Amino acid sequence: MINRKYLNKLVLFTIALFLCIQQASAIAPKTDFPVKGFHLDLRIQVMKMPALKTLALRLKKDGYNTLIMEYEATYPFQKNPLISNRYAYTEAEIVDFIHFCGNLRIDVIPLQQSFGHVEYILRNNRYTLQREDQKDLSQVCPSKEELNRVLFTDLFTELVKTHPSKYFHIGGDETHLLGHCPLCKAKVEKEGVSKLYADHIRMLCDIVIKLGKIPIMWADIALKYPDALQYLPKQVIFVDWNYGWSLDKFGDHEKLMKSGFEIWGAASLRSSPDNYNLTTWDKHFNNIRDFIPQSRKLGYKGMIMTSWSTSGVYSPVLESGYDLLDLVAVRRVYPITAFNMYIDAFADALKSTVPFDQKKFVGQYCKTNYGFDEGQSASFLKALTAVPYEVGNNKVKGPVSLKQLADSVAWSAGVLHALEPTKNKDEYAQYVLLTDIRLQYLNYQMIETEANSADFTAAQAPQLAGRLGDVMKKMTLLNSRYTALNEPVFYASELAQDNELHLAKIKMLFDRLNKSH
Repeated sequence: MINRKYLNKLVLFTIALFLCIQQASAIAPKTDFPVKGFHLDLRIQVMKMPALKTLALRLKKDGYNTLIMEYEATYPFQKNPLISNRYAYTEAEIVDFIHFCGNLRIDVIPLQQSFGHVEYILRNNRYTLQREDQKDLSQVCPSKEELNRVLFTDLFTELVKTHPSKYFHIGGDETHLLGHCPLCKAKVEKEGVSKLYADHIRMLCDIVIKLGKIPIMWADIALKYPDALQYLPKQVIFVDWNYGWSLDKFGDHEKLMKSGFEIWGAASLRSSPDNYNLTTWDKHFNNIRDFIPQSRKLGYKGMIMTSWSTSGVYSPVLESGYDLLDLVAVRRVYPITAFNMYIDAFADALKSTVPFDQKKFVGQYCKTNYGFDEGQSASFLKALTAVPYEVGNNKVKGPVSLKQLADSVAWSAGVLHALEPTKNKDEYAQYVLLTDIRLQYLNYQMIETEANSADFTAAQAPQLAGRLGDVMKKMTLLNSRYTALNEPVFYASELAQDNELHLAKIKMLFDRLNKSH
């Protein structure tokens, strides 16, 4: 027979324990975001399908549950086939990849730029009438509403067909040409920029919602023109991308916070001023350290690590007048194959409320992945992050001279070459290679500086050409290493283009110097 007095005490104890657990849960710091995402930019540096699956496996291992795919011209559109480029996947490949990720419980969200960053669409004459400008092909004209509705309904419908995710990303960032054409200018004068922007975005969102999806978009333009918020469906999710600046960089952040929309945050592992010759390692580690806890405090529901293969700004090469010959990406960065450490760092920071500790993380990463001891890890980090200064017009954007910068990078290269990893040697070789490329780039910069000096004469050209020839030979050897390391992931023709760009300025100056003597 159960003792009633004992039973009552047990019930009271259970209730008290339950309330304590609830209270502790309520006051405990949240360490998780419902959406833990990675954004992959395929505008250039298109990954082969087996490499995409390898990336998905890494994301799963790290605890990511979302992958945002910015396909751009790699999606196999059927109604608008000219949009797709030669690297486009087949529909069967897309379906198989989505299924593969689904088995890993990774939600794949398609990102279809639908306002700005649409050069890959507007470069085709079929869409001439939808250009905001006939030479700057970055943006559709929002005043061509019916043409835009037809185009993006077709594109969205095809993407939704292969992506079961409940979300759909419409882009919407960096629309720098708002109010540029006469039609749009007239609307701005009558109704304002916010209304011009919002009307187009609302049309896009309506298409997404009718397809049964939740629209996602970048937050920068809504921050700049907050009056637009009142016109948008409340289902919209904004992604506040912040790569190390104040919350009000784009506009009044408080207005976005009070708007009632769901918000996700986004940090970055590759962004300006990163390029082939520079990776600002500290900047991105600090971005992870600072913005994740800030987003957590703001109550953001998701965090995304963005990975930009280019800034998305293109320079048109015109055949004549308005006839387009080609579009060239203004800025390209070192491939994602060098940045597994960042992918892991972001995931690590998402799992803890303790501020991200770069030194501690890199030490553990190096021990686990390369077999380094504490001293070797410290040397590695110091070499990787030394003098992260950009160069422009032969001048360093920092407190050192070009020669001092080159000497520092030579030291870094020496340290990285001397360290000998016991595992993951191909991954480690990427750090060595990108540092070697940076060193030869700086050696070129010093020669170019001499060639542009006021006292340079034709008599000095042979000596400079000889030094430049040595740089060119070294860079050619580095290009061979670059191809060998990255061929499993990227297409040979894109790697060849990268290599050509590595050498472009060097060859041009070499030929001019040879001609001048």
